[in-house]
Amino acid sequence: MPEEFVRSLARGLEVITAFDADHPALTLSEVAARTGLGRATARRFLLTLVELGYVRSDGRRFSLTPQVLRLGTAYLSGLDLPGVAQPHLERLSAEVGESTSAAVLDGTDIVYVARVATRRIMSVGITVGTRFPAHATSMGRVLLGGLAEPDRRALLGEGPLAAPTVRTLTGVDDVLAEVDRVAAQGWALVDGELEVGLRSLAVPLRDAAGAVVAALNVSSTSTAATLRQTLGPLRATAAAVEADLRLVAR
Repeated sequence: MPEEFVRSLARGLEVITAFDADHPALTLSEVAARTGLGRATARRFLLTLVELGYVRSDGRRFSLTPQVLRLGTAYLSGLDLPGVAQPHLERLSAEVGESTSAAVLDGTDIVYVARVATRRIMSVGITVGTRFPAHATSMGRVLLGGLAEPDRRALLGEGPLAAPTVRTLTGVDDVLAEVDRVAAQGWALVDGELEVGLRSLAVPLRDAAGAVVAALNVSSTSTAATLRQTLGPLRATAAAVEADLRLVAR
């Protein structure tokens, strides 16, 4: 571990990331269990975060406050993609009548950076900052397809991978084979692998050098065949976003 590593900062961030969509409120014992910290240590960090305004407590359970969003503001404000993509996603959503999103790859997860929801189609609400396992999502497979083949395998590890539903591909070789196919055809369709009944179609978003930097998708509870009909408008939207990003980068 490098000499410059600040363990207390790392632990504080671990406490913050212990909260997620499935665990919006946690007791002290639950935070300690999810972070691997002792109860006394977890308590100190939680009380510090309460004092700083990032966490609130009702006396027994802790939860994050909206102030946590400030931690991502610097990143998002320096990222042209959300601002450029949002109006295009809004037009696409109006055209196809479905929810649309943009995401980037962060480790083995995708992170939503822009979103237009026509209705709630998942049991878990999706907002900017929501994370899902890349291997189980259309945008994740598109983003994995943008990596060099050795990097894909190194990122996914040995497996088995998490299975949000019984339909999820969990074998690393199976996922890599599907990612190879996605990379070759230029789009991904995932049917019921993240949540039963949810289908998602995604295409890559490339920078001026041709590297995949993000993904756009249309998600729906419609049939896979119906959703595939949105591929043309989705590809046109990706091309429009790419053109605008090139203008912004000049």
